[in-house]
Amino acid sequence: MSSSTERREYERLADFIRRNHAPIVKEWTEFARTLSPASDRMSKLALEDHIVDLLGFVADDLETVQTPREQFDKSRGDGPEESAFSQSAAELHAALRLADGFDIDQMVSEYRALRASVVKQWVAHHRNLAATDIEDLTRFNEAIDQAVTESVAHYTKTINDSRNLFLGVLGHDLRNPLGAISMGAQWMEKSGTTDAKQARVVSEIRLAAGRATQILNDLLDLTRSSFGTQIPVTKIRIDVAALCQEIADEFRAVNADRRFEVTHEGDPLVCCDPTRVGQVLSNLMGNAIQYGDVTSPIRVTVAGNDPDAVTINVHNFGSSIPPEVRKSIFQSWTRGQDVGKPSEHSTHLGLGLYIAKLIVEAHGGEISVVSNQQTGTCFSVRLPRG
Repeated sequence: MSSSTERREYERLADFIRRNHAPIVKEWTEFARTLSPASDRMSKLALEDHIVDLLGFVADDLETVQTPREQFDKSRGDGPEESAFSQSAAELHAALRLADGFDIDQMVSEYRALRASVVKQWVAHHRNLAATDIEDLTRFNEAIDQAVTESVAHYTKTINDSRNLFLGVLGHDLRNPLGAISMGAQWMEKSGTTDAKQARVVSEIRLAAGRATQILNDLLDLTRSSFGTQIPVTKIRIDVAALCQEIADEFRAVNADRRFEVTHEGDPLVCCDPTRVGQVLSNLMGNAIQYGDVTSPIRVTVAGNDPDAVTINVHNFGSSIPPEVRKSIFQSWTRGQDVGKPSEHSTHLGLGLYIAKLIVEAHGGEISVVSNQQTGTCFSVRLPRG
């Protein structure tokens, strides 16, 4: 055996990575191309991004002396805070992949592929196991784990920052002009106009601003829920039957051809957020108007006989909800089937029932639906009293 062959057979992993970065990069790039659709339009250079630097940091890390405590910390993904590794290569890779449309699972899978590629190619060059190989493999896995931790942390932080920016834009930059439009339209309505066409246009502006505000509120709630933040509620003790009547009166004022029947039995008092519960009731009654039979009344009943909870039922006759739709009706972006002419006031986002479910669950309650051709459709909301 030549001295060159013997040297390569027993060369340390750090030297092997430096000498073989070209085939490692090639295999990394081929794997990254399989992560469609994120990689569909990426060039070879974009897919490779800074892999050579990342491999260099891994090799340097393998040769860095570390204490048992440092080794233990790295095994848990807690590397040195001031290391060049954690501040450049891993974070840069996360930033680039996020910008290129890779999701976090795809990014982590790249590290799995890198780990497998290096180990496979290194083992292929080793016929015998040297005493230092186990140490090198352990250190290599620790370095990759640390890279994954840093990349995921940076990816998550960037997403959270974007979420906060998105919420800020929705909550401030859009809400203010919508409020101004709504107030202006209300002022014009109160001021009166002699032109019937102008009066109709002003009324439509006010209604459109109200619908846009509701869409904004739904999107804000959806964004909070998507990032694991529960919808905030501020509870006070209210008469929920009176709240049902108030919401029904509001709908009756703009839907003169529809009948609402609100009844209650037992104790209607419950501790809840009246604005949020009103949002739920508004959604359920709005759906009853949109999808229900125009010749039949919409019945809202409040049952307060249970000492622990109050149940609100919103019932309408009309075409039933198909079983396959009922299974997913409380999920986001799901809408029912329009019966006849779609309502001109529909937001068409499919968020209403999903948001209603989030609100009810934030109160510790439950929401459900029963629907068939014989008895119609009934949404039930159960709210604990406390």
